[in-house]
Amino acid sequence: MKGYLQKSLFGLMIVMVVFGTAQFTTADVEGDLTATEELAKDLHEILEDDRLANAVSGVHVRSAETGDELVSYNGGTKLVPASGQKLLIGAAALEHLGADHTFETGVYTNGVQRGATLQGDLFLKGEGDPTLLKSDIEELAKTIAETGIKNVQGDLVADDSYFDDMRLSLDLSWFNQRRHTGAQVSALSFAPDASLISPLALDRFNTASVYIEIHPGEQGGDTPEVKVTPETNQITIRNDVETVNTGGPRNFDWGRDHGTNEIFFEGTIPVGGASINQYVAVWEPTDIVLDLFYQSLANHGVRVNGELHRGETPIEATKLASHYSMELEELMYPFMKLSQNNHAEHLTKTLGKEVLGEGSWDAGLTVVEDYLASIGVDVSVVQLRDGSGMSHLNKIPAREMTQLLYGVQGEEWFDLFYDSIPIAGMDDHMQGGTLRLRMRDTAAEGNAHGKTGTITSKSTLSGYVTTQDGEELAFSILLNNFTGGSPTSVQDDIVVRLAEFSRD
Repeated sequence: MKGYLQKSLFGLMIVMVVFGTAQFTTADVEGDLTATEELAKDLHEILEDDRLANAVSGVHVRSAETGDELVSYNGGTKLVPASGQKLLIGAAALEHLGADHTFETGVYTNGVQRGATLQGDLFLKGEGDPTLLKSDIEELAKTIAETGIKNVQGDLVADDSYFDDMRLSLDLSWFNQRRHTGAQVSALSFAPDASLISPLALDRFNTASVYIEIHPGEQGGDTPEVKVTPETNQITIRNDVETVNTGGPRNFDWGRDHGTNEIFFEGTIPVGGASINQYVAVWEPTDIVLDLFYQSLANHGVRVNGELHRGETPIEATKLASHYSMELEELMYPFMKLSQNNHAEHLTKTLGKEVLGEGSWDAGLTVVEDYLASIGVDVSVVQLRDGSGMSHLNKIPAREMTQLLYGVQGEEWFDLFYDSIPIAGMDDHMQGGTLRLRMRDTAAEGNAHGKTGTITSKSTLSGYVTTQDGEELAFSILLNNFTGGSPTSVQDDIVVRLAEFSRD
């Protein structure tokens, strides 16, 4: 049965629900509502939240088993999905790259080894790995040293040509460019080694960012200690934070001068107080990786006598060492559960490179759009601007989001896709992800799988939930243009109501 829930024509006095050609008001026939009509009425009432006054809400619910529509509230209106965009990217990546896809980082030479000397250049070539750690780079350097090379009579060259040189997506704001959520995209990038930071951050892989810790001195007036992970000569920290006496204020500001890796911190931190911890996106991640590789070679007794710069690996170059990332099957969890923006952008450009031969946003998003069309999504009403969902110009109706969720169920990789979506109320970060603190002690806990999305004035949740009858539903809740606090509780109330739904 198809149902359309429309906005009230007369304030809150009359709720109009349309099913085919029949229509009624709850004031007249409230006692005669079917279960589906009652559901539609309840969702309408939930959406009458004051926080959504003058906002735009789009809600669509369909049976994940038959594809039939249950409820639609502005379901055809194009709205901003925020990080719900990652559902589109993840599905296309699994379809075209495959769950066993890995990203290779290789070391090549155009020279000849004579004894302990390499006569020629060394090339470090990246192919889009968003999870490359300093320890991985160290292993590559170790492998080079194990060949017996002690001196490189040539240059050390960083090759990031697998992607284009457009580092930032078109609509990314200046404010976000300093944050790990808006980090630059390079085919030769890195992630902080989170195992050196905290167990909580173990699988975060905040690509193209350094993790900065500022610890208070032992007494008031002491200069706080600064630690950067990974350590690199390409980063300069201006530490204007002052240690103040125990019980004093802990406040700080930070930033990165545009176009540089000059990072500043200022403020106060009390003796014995918690450290200041901040991920900061770097400028030109390729240069950071080049520096880390140079350091690693030196640590293993390999001296580079030439210059360090960017360039392309010659076709005839000889491969000396390789590192392969985790498979996409494993990457899907930090990517989706923790909503990693840079992972989405790397996957988008990788799709463009692998399918169309061009590692760009335009090519990658074309691949995504073609995949959406293949599973029944009406791409004429979809607008894609990036992979992460950071752009406020991404647009998709809630109806087409649920069509995506319905359409992917027939894919061989669907179980992985489904499991990678955050699960409501689950404590473990790699299960609950961005939903781990939501919908606890409700019918949706451990039941609803939903991809969250949050940017300024936009909040979304799309996914799956099982009803009291054991029926799987696909839902999409897109809330746009609200002011004030994020109305996530509205989304939660809707999903809980779906989890409690019974057709009987």
